[in-house]
Amino acid sequence: MVWKNQTFNSIFILLGIFNHSPTHTFLFSLVLGIFSLALMENISMVLLIYIEKQLHTPMYFLLSQLSLMDLMLICTTLPKMIFSYLSGKKSISLAGCGTQIFFYVSMLGAECFLLAVMAYDRYVAICHPLRYTILMNPKLCVFMTVASWTLGSLDGIIVLAAVLSFSYCSSLEIHHFFCDVAALLPLSCTETSAFERLLVICCVVMLIFPVSVIILSYSHVLRAVIHMGSGESRRKAFTTCSSHLSVVGLYYGAAMFMYMRPASKHTPDQDKMVSAFYTILTPMLNPLIYSLRNKEVFRALQKVLKKRKLI
Repeated sequence: MVWKNQTFNSIFILLGIFNHSPTHTFLFSLVLGIFSLALMENISMVLLIYIEKQLHTPMYFLLSQLSLMDLMLICTTLPKMIFSYLSGKKSISLAGCGTQIFFYVSMLGAECFLLAVMAYDRYVAICHPLRYTILMNPKLCVFMTVASWTLGSLDGIIVLAAVLSFSYCSSLEIHHFFCDVAALLPLSCTETSAFERLLVICCVVMLIFPVSVIILSYSHVLRAVIHMGSGESRRKAFTTCSSHLSVVGLYYGAAMFMYMRPASKHTPDQDKMVSAFYTILTPMLNPLIYSLRNKEVFRALQKVLKKRKLI
């Protein structure tokens, strides 16, 4: 019982990715700028889709949920990193660590399933346009979105329960800028091999299953696009789908590299760089990819700005 109390009261040290050298100060300023831009972009995307009636369709509803998830993901990790760098206080409690792990894992899992739902939406819109309102009705759209959030949260709860059950009796220095599961495992003096197997199983479910749905959906979409008679229809379908596939590639590529490898293959520097990519860059890039390549979003943004006499 003593070790459990000691573990629960453990204070971890987040070593971060930056020191106070001129180069790292510049890189920190860059990350701070990216964080601010990602916040502004994703909040704007959610509000724009909520305000503009022309964007009240399943595709844009799903896009607003993706922006909301990205917003929560970036707010889970970066504020603490920024505070630690500016204040020099790098400590984090086990409760704080658990909170980061829960929201981080939940958002990653939820995005996995949501991207699969978005692929299904594009499949129905392009391959069965006349039945779109039936096959992708509002109730089904909301149900699949809630299911994505629920399955992601369930994954977060499983991982959090396992992490809190471990005892930590070695160095409590985490070689990361947030509490990542892979960075915590080496600090545990509990046998973690069973948990690592569970983590692989969760990764298979959270990554392989949605990827299979995405590949299947887009194989049908590609076939339908090739056989389209109108060049304009082909171009519009290709633009919409290529935006989604760009996001899928960014997200799943980094996630698979991070979590589909054995723990023995992980190195702290490598993990930090990959994590920085999909927790900092991806939430900033997603709204840009969708808005810059989507005329409807761009027109809706222009309309809102004109209403408020900003342009």
